[in-house]
Amino acid sequence: MSKVVIRVPATSANMGPGFDSVGVAFQVYLTVIIEEKTEVWRVNHALGSDVPTDENNLIVQAALKADPKLAPHQLTVMSDIPVARGLGSSSTAIVAGIKIANYLGEMDLSLDDQVTLASQMEGHPDNVAPALLGDVVVANFDGDQTTSVKLQMPDLKVLAFIKNEKLLTKDSRNVLADELSRQQAVEGSSVANVFVAALASGDWQTASKMMEKDEFHEKARTKLVPELPQIRDVASKLGLHGTYLSGAGPTIATFGTEPQLTILRQKLTDLGLVGSMRILGIDRQGATVNAE
Repeated sequence: MSKVVIRVPATSANMGPGFDSVGVAFQVYLTVIIEEKTEVWRVNHALGSDVPTDENNLIVQAALKADPKLAPHQLTVMSDIPVARGLGSSSTAIVAGIKIANYLGEMDLSLDDQVTLASQMEGHPDNVAPALLGDVVVANFDGDQTTSVKLQMPDLKVLAFIKNEKLLTKDSRNVLADELSRQQAVEGSSVANVFVAALASGDWQTASKMMEKDEFHEKARTKLVPELPQIRDVASKLGLHGTYLSGAGPTIATFGTEPQLTILRQKLTDLGLVGSMRILGIDRQGATVNAE
């Protein structure tokens, strides 16, 4: 068979006040090459000993959940996405697995079907939907079906401050409250509503300010990622809004033009914050499958 290359963009979930519902795709990728049939699944990669090289690999697990009858193949995997840093590394693996199953199993899944299937595996849609569709996606998953709407981000880039240590989603979720007061819930949902409306209407000035008013998770998680208010304060002094905790953290994202973000990066370097910083573009296309 011809060589098949699958490319899936990194994503940032919990975008601003869009907890478990709004995410955006970035131009940093997981790439999977489907190679020859084999007796057992083999996954070649240089991602470390923690990542399985057999059928226990998350990519293979997702593919087999989508189509349990798939014949084993050899896969070669390359990724520029840091693991467990709030940039959707596990979601890209799930999406890649679904793309593998759809191709090898000739499932003919629509994009909507793929988004729903990926949401069922992930448990929420805000990473997998933009990974499949690209750009910024607003989505709802009711436990069965996913309804998603793709919007268009302005022509901006993002500065991702990536802490050196991992922060697992399950650990980060443990600090969240099980209940919110009615007042806080109304405030949180109204902020999210205005954020999405402003984004849809092209009013980035309003959208970026609403991004910094989350009521659902950031306040609780700041104790785990104390750099968030620091970075937000420095960005605000430069006239930049749109700083938020990416996913469950520990990555912190700030939107702006490349010149603005270059200045912000230098300011944060001068503060001595421990972590790496990358300026990333927005992926507009989502996951792709190319036969060579």
